[in-house]
Amino acid sequence: MSFHGFVAVQARGVVALPAELRRRLNLDADGTQMEITERADGVLELRPTVPVPADQAWFWTERWQQREREVDAYVSGGEIATSASTDEFLADLDAMSAPE
Repeated sequence: MSFHGFVAVQARGVVALPAELRRRLNLDADGTQMEITERADGVLELRPTVPVPADQAWFWTERWQQREREVDAYVSGGEIATSASTDEFLADLDAMSAPE
């Protein structure tokens, strides 16, 4: 389902999104933020965003997210190992890093 319609820009630049759209996209919570991007062709794009605490911003960098996708691929491909204890885990790490 998509929306197309018109909204008015009110005093102080306020734009009210239609209630049906806000409900469907879960934008009714107080303090919900939107990212706005002005494209070169004059189009304004709005994207719902979730504020991220500054000390967690690293997790959302493209580099880190790429690594997360790689891990997800390994897990879904069954390319993982498990350890029964911390000692076993550390021993496995030592074995992997030991020169052959």
